[in-house]
Amino acid sequence: MSLDTAEQWIRILGAIPGLASLAYAILAMFRSLRRPIGREEGGARIALRAPVLIVATLLFLLAGALTWRPLPIEPPPWIRALLLAVGALSMLDGLALYLWGMRALGQMFGPSSGFGIRLHAQHHLVTAGPYAFLRHPMYLGVISAAVGSLLLYRTWATLAFAIMMFGTVVRARREERVLAEEFGAEWEAYAHNVRPWLPRLGSKQKRGA
Repeated sequence: MSLDTAEQWIRILGAIPGLASLAYAILAMFRSLRRPIGREEGGARIALRAPVLIVATLLFLLAGALTWRPLPIEPPPWIRALLLAVGALSMLDGLALYLWGMRALGQMFGPSSGFGIRLHAQHHLVTAGPYAFLRHPMYLGVISAAVGSLLLYRTWATLAFAIMMFGTVVRARREERVLAEEFGAEWEAYAHNVRPWLPRLGSKQKRGA
């Protein structure tokens, strides 16, 4: 099998879990809007309303379609093969981590925006699943998937997506501030034992349910 053929098939196969994960996340986001709202910070009251989220989602999909054009680069064959392998692995691992985190959150999963933060009514701190090892597994997963998609597809859309996803680092800090204010000592104990982005190796972590 030639490199061109392998690249084409891996890109097609990679698109299936990528689009499926995106559709699942969008569906879960809108389902979460039915739950009673608890605490809101920043512009969450406006940015996290259904009409705004619908328009934002449609604009995001439209922008992705319009900018799905190859980057003006043509790596040599051995680099293409390396990008293909690393990109597919990073993308699939990132999607798996994202979905694992979503499953662990369960009813606590909700829409996220750089303009504001929302907690559900009767929100509780989730420390099970990947949250026993990382404070932000879903953000790490989406960053990994974005970088992987850039290496795999090398389009303007994936470049923009990868750059945008690194903004989740700032969003994570804002969320941590809200969680610290909401859960106090419970959050402090959790944050003391679990790192935000890299798992703590060689030490036993306290895990909750």
